[in-house]
Amino acid sequence: MKRKFSLLLILLVGLAIAQKAAAQTNNWAVGFRIGEPSGVNVRKYFGENHAFDLNFGTYGGIYGTRRSYRKGVYKNVGFSVQGHYLWHGSFGKSETLHYYFGFGGQLNSRRYYSDQFSYVNAYDKTISVGGSGVAGVEYFLPNKPFSIFLETGGYVEVIPAPFFLGLQSGLGVRLNF
Repeated sequence: MKRKFSLLLILLVGLAIAQKAAAQTNNWAVGFRIGEPSGVNVRKYFGENHAFDLNFGTYGGIYGTRRSYRKGVYKNVGFSVQGHYLWHGSFGKSETLHYYFGFGGQLNSRRYYSDQFSYVNAYDKTISVGGSGVAGVEYFLPNKPFSIFLETGGYVEVIPAPFFLGLQSGLGVRLNF
């Protein structure tokens, strides 16, 4: 997985250096994100360098469905909603390669299997809430409404397991309109 991300980043940088065209940070962007979390991505641009990014889809599939949590484990993929307030800009004079970073929150729903009831494989549906941060790069295809992005970040749970940490990363494509 690391190798694929590295190769994609090298490809994006190479394309940005080889070609120059107007970036297409229009009012809205809609796309798909593969990573943690995976799903549909919607972005609303406003002002000169601000945006709001919303992801909704699955959580817990990329880094493994089985993960230690509180006094038990997660054994499945759950639902997630994640929102970030972003700052963005271009790298130097490049109009095709942009960076962004931001902060926000995340809500997750997964099955929690407590060690106390492991002999019967019983679970509770757990809702978790926490803060998250993201930083990424985005390449806008020259003269096309599409962009490709690569991002990484983290999640820090507040409820019900304070300070539970999760690494998050993703790769995706957006249609800018």
